Amino acid sequence: MTSPSLSRKEAESQVRSWGFSHVFTWTDGAGAHYAPHKHSSLTTHLILSGSLTIAYPGSEDKKEKMTHGPGERLDVDAGLVHEVWIGREGCTYVIGE
Repeated sequence: MTSPSLSRKEAESQVRSWGFSHVFTWTDGAGAHYAPHKHSSLTTHLILSGSLTIAYPGSEDKKEKMTHGPGERLDVDAGLVHEVWIGREGCTYVIGE
């Protein structure tokens, strides 16, 4: 786990240090929802504030919804179908692709 007290700049630097070249910070409003989708490459999400819940529809290995909060890192493998719900306080996170 990464310290939840990182600034945006520090968090973006941290994600770059993990080997991701396309790094940006994103904020979703309370209750936002991303329908099942997938990405062509590994993505990482470093939560700065708020929370998100992720599920992996159709996955045999990942059957439970998981909620992630400040300081947590969440990786999603390339091609893995996932669905995301943003918590009631919204969520700000650094994405690495």
